[in-house]
Amino acid sequence: MAIIHPTAIVDSSVNLADDVEIGPNVFIDADVSIGAGTRLMHGAHIARWTTLGKGNQIFPHAVIGQAPQDIGYHGEEAHTVIGDNNIFREGVTVHRGNRQNTSTIIGHNNFFMVNSHIAHNCRIGDHVILVNGALLAGHVEVGNRAIISGNCQVHQFVRIGELAMMRGGSGATKDVPPFCINDEMSWIRAVNLVGMRRSGLESKRILAVKRAFKAIFRSGKRLEDVLNELETSPDTTPEVRLIIDFIRASKRGIGYGRNKSMD
Repeated sequence: MAIIHPTAIVDSSVNLADDVEIGPNVFIDADVSIGAGTRLMHGAHIARWTTLGKGNQIFPHAVIGQAPQDIGYHGEEAHTVIGDNNIFREGVTVHRGNRQNTSTIIGHNNFFMVNSHIAHNCRIGDHVILVNGALLAGHVEVGNRAIISGNCQVHQFVRIGELAMMRGGSGATKDVPPFCINDEMSWIRAVNLVGMRRSGLESKRILAVKRAFKAIFRSGKRLEDVLNELETSPDTTPEVRLIIDFIRASKRGIGYGRNKSMD
């Protein structure tokens, strides 16, 4: 049986697993489903058409699934779909999709720190970290194990690749390829060595990523020529293939290479 504080407001249509815990002054709107072991702390707000999986922690005054900040949205049914074991700290905001039957989708085991924001139609993978004040605009995609550091800003429709990292206070108006570090405004500064090592990648596979990075961002060659060379190389690893495929699929283009002013 769910534990519901007497000051909480829970719509009669809400589907609660047996061991959900709902704290003081929590508000849960209609058409919401909450999975087993999820805990909502005082003042949390779960808006309509939201699905929360198992084991999530919603800290005080987080707002999940509210209407998007989009003047073209007029109350159509749109969704927020969240997986298991995510942490939403104080003041985090997550908005639902911005058009009929669209969704904002969040995977599993993510950590969203204080006052971070996930806008409408975002797609977040697994084991992602958004540090305090990180802001994702609409339709942003974030790959598994990426880290968006404090006060970073990500432009709408930008993709952040797997195991990529944005340094604190940086911005991205272009895609950030997997395993790369974004600095300043869309400057692809380096490879995420620490992240790759922590993920358990072998040294030779990390070295292959470093060589691919150097070829793409430091060689001065045409990007298409470099990608073709990497693609046909017998030494191309799955990680390098991931980078190639990510860049080829980019619609906004990727961040730029060496910052000449810093040579």
